[in-house]
Amino acid sequence: MNPNPVSTTNAFVKPVPTEEEQAKIEEVRKLLGTLPEKLSRFCSDDEVLRYLRARNWHIKKATKMLKETLKWRVQYKPEEICWEEVAGEAETGKIYRSTCVDKLGRPVLVMRPSVENSKSVKGQIRYLVYCMENAIQNLPPGEEQMVWMIDFHGYSLANVSLRTTKETAHVLQEHYPERLAFAVLYNPPKFFEPFWKVARPFLEPKTRNKVKFVYSDDPNSKQIMVENFDMEKMESAFGGNDDSGFNINLHSERMKEDDKKRLAALENIASVSLDSLSILSVSDGAASNSTAHLNSQDVSEDEHQPQTKGSIP
Repeated sequence: MNPNPVSTTNAFVKPVPTEEEQAKIEEVRKLLGTLPEKLSRFCSDDEVLRYLRARNWHIKKATKMLKETLKWRVQYKPEEICWEEVAGEAETGKIYRSTCVDKLGRPVLVMRPSVENSKSVKGQIRYLVYCMENAIQNLPPGEEQMVWMIDFHGYSLANVSLRTTKETAHVLQEHYPERLAFAVLYNPPKFFEPFWKVARPFLEPKTRNKVKFVYSDDPNSKQIMVENFDMEKMESAFGGNDDSGFNINLHSERMKEDDKKRLAALENIASVSLDSLSILSVSDGAASNSTAHLNSQDVSEDEHQPQTKGSIP
């Protein structure tokens, strides 16, 4: 999909897999074998296709990646994270799902690294995962991708956290492949360029190509906003006409309602333990690595680096 669509309608036409792609999907499904209901819903044709695309249609690599994500889901339980658990991380509006969507109806995650309010890498990542799950929950029918809007207002060198950036890239690339339609970096400061060069190696080429730099005083880059969003509904912070701003109370109510719907859908689905996943016995070490990042000693940052303030996915 074009990472910078110019469509002026909300219509989305879902591509039908070719015979060759469908055959690869079936091969992956055979390698996965029979799965518990709670995991099989993460192995639909659309889900498998995302992992195949992420691994350049290599069946065994895609299967390995998907298996590791399934193990991570069993251990980390991302779909069970509730607002009350992460509300403290959300107070400043450092990450939230906007009330605005793009012209294809895709959810928009707003990120403001300058208002980071936590020194806990573990807490930051858990809140990021919650936001990702919520955005996925609110995808329009047939869509699989979301948009990120990163606001650099007030951003300084004190906000740079290489550790959090690395952890963020790891979780998003390994467990949420092909979920990003495109990301807008809005008014990044000049000193951000060296940091971007450091962060780029942590991102896969396809992800790097989806990043768009937009400057409020540059008519050419501002056109990206006009082509992709209804500027009447876009926040004024991004050049739009909606000046309501982030309201933690209103946002909290939206998240609580979404939690109710998500948890209700999980009520009658049996839980899964790692002991029951012997069928996923490939690359256990790598799978353990996925959670080791998040379960290790929760320090703010290496003592030789600045304390964690924020991250740029």
